[in-house]
Amino acid sequence: MMHDVEVPFRVRYSETDAMGVAYHAHYLSWFELGRTEWIRVHFAPYREFEARGLLLPLTASSVRYVRAARYDDALIVRARLSAFGPLRLTFVYAVRRADDGVIIAEGETHHAWVDRAFRPRPLSKAWPEAYARLSALSEGGDTTRRRSRA
Repeated sequence: MMHDVEVPFRVRYSETDAMGVAYHAHYLSWFELGRTEWIRVHFAPYREFEARGLLLPLTASSVRYVRAARYDDALIVRARLSAFGPLRLTFVYAVRRADDGVIIAEGETHHAWVDRAFRPRPLSKAWPEAYARLSALSEGGDTTRRRSRA
């Protein structure tokens, strides 16, 4: 899939540890910056999904740390939808330095559409227009792998 979204930001002092290096857990927050903007650009603000009773909790994540990010570094997080289906989405991310483009970290997050009781709620039924837009963006429809039920 294509349709990357990039969000510039700076490493804040509160995001660093005693060594002056960005603390590892903050990378997931930076991924969220990219993901939230991707959803806003291609659909609507995330709050509109919540207003329809849809939530998108994290089900899995991974981060590969390549280089250290330090206080006040100008960074860019790039987010891209890499897989989707009626119930699941996967985003991939790259965080790079703004001045030289060097990759700082890469990762991915997996999410599932649920209702407020955290029961699965297919996007295709809860908000068909949003699902249709996602299908059009993916240029091929549902890209999630189906698991066989054994």
